[in-house]
Amino acid sequence: MKNLKLLVLLLITVFSFSCTKLEQNQRGALNIESSTVNAAGLLQSAYETLNNPFQDQSRFWAASEHTTDEAIGPTRGPDWDDNGVWRVLHNHTWNADHQFLSDTYRELLQAQFAASSVLDKSPTPQQAAEARFIRALSMFAVLDGWDQVPFRSDLKDLKKLPEIKKGAAAADFIISELNAIINDLPAGSSSNIIKANKNAARVLMMKLYLNKGVYANRATPTFAAGDMQQVITLADQITGYSLSSNFYDNFSPDNSTKSTEIIYALENTNGVRGGNNQSRWYCTLHYNQRPSGWNGFTTLSDFYDKFEATDKRRGDSYTGVTNVSGLRVGLLVGQQFDQNGTALKDRSGAPLSFTRDVKIKETGTNLEVTGIRVIKYPPDYAKEFPAENEYVIFRWADVMLMKAEALLRTGNAAAGLAIVNQIRANRGATALASLTADNLLDERGRELYWEGWRRNDLVRFGKYLNAYQEKPASTSERLLFPIPNEQLAVNPALKQNPGY
Repeated sequence: MKNLKLLVLLLITVFSFSCTKLEQNQRGALNIESSTVNAAGLLQSAYETLNNPFQDQSRFWAASEHTTDEAIGPTRGPDWDDNGVWRVLHNHTWNADHQFLSDTYRELLQAQFAASSVLDKSPTPQQAAEARFIRALSMFAVLDGWDQVPFRSDLKDLKKLPEIKKGAAAADFIISELNAIINDLPAGSSSNIIKANKNAARVLMMKLYLNKGVYANRATPTFAAGDMQQVITLADQITGYSLSSNFYDNFSPDNSTKSTEIIYALENTNGVRGGNNQSRWYCTLHYNQRPSGWNGFTTLSDFYDKFEATDKRRGDSYTGVTNVSGLRVGLLVGQQFDQNGTALKDRSGAPLSFTRDVKIKETGTNLEVTGIRVIKYPPDYAKEFPAENEYVIFRWADVMLMKAEALLRTGNAAAGLAIVNQIRANRGATALASLTADNLLDERGRELYWEGWRRNDLVRFGKYLNAYQEKPASTSERLLFPIPNEQLAVNPALKQNPGY
């Protein structure tokens, strides 16, 4: 197994799925120790390839959140400049050499390669289905961000260029893949969340049907009634879940046993499988809080103001965290305290009191306190690094909100409103009087903030190009990320997206 992991690590580190010469070389390396490679080991490695592109704070999460009204990475004097990579994300001024976007694209393609490798090793039907789900999930992310998805049906002839799947046709292909494997996947339940499962496949199909009109025309999407009905039908097929009594149980260190909502998550278990989920609190907490953070990312006051004061999603205490360190969960603004109620200070000795105001380039004497901080995942104090909070990809509340949206888009706003108000009641918010596209988008923001869905939502609702805090209005080419120049250099089948 050690040899297998070393081999696969070599493969996915230097391999770009869309290359030709590199593919041939790495295929030869794979064959060198073919006797030590089996489907089970490769499947484990395929799951692990999802960790960095989805869990790291600089990968798909950054592309999905920093480019929106939910997150900003301010440059704090000499800190957090990083050659402007965070500023250009929020301002929509990235180019085809943006390192984080390039790394994300490459790593998502590597996940596809790792999943396809499983299919070459005589897997069981379930192993093959799990591998194809992993591949479908990574293809969905590439489609959503870049539109052009290099794909190989097998890895036997790497001299051939991969096929490039695009737009609604790519969505249809991924849906066909999911339909082909669903009977061979294990059943989904709140006790089976870290393996690909039937319900996870259904949620991914819901995402594809909900966004198919976007992938056909991102600037002016339309939403076919048949696609919306598929969303509703799939939602009705997902059973066995309920809203958690405590919102933050969905993200806690023991969320695999506490949450009643999680449908699919990436496993974080010491010595077994894990990623970088602790970055979700390191990236935002101050140095003098516990855990000591990097004093980086924040949300914005306009987003904070979308929440009612009674809404637990805006902020709350959490047993196992607040009583241990004083840290609250949710959105942190104002004076911060330790577990004894003692007011914390920043490194200069001034009060550690987070402000509503934040600028994309900060100067002055308050660099350490600007911006409302976000703690969606309660820190794991027992195993802080690596933490054992499972990283949530799909959960029940998202299924409910997608069904509500499909109902709204097919003229049944009353049924959609009932679903939304069920969620709001559970979270401590008052009922909405009516359901509109605008307040449904806001509700998705309140429920799913910092979970990596905001860009997808803003594009679908036609708000992604708008001006918002610390961002001017942007032009239509920003609805897609550019194909990285490093990929264009090795794969002539790829073409740069318009406007770049």
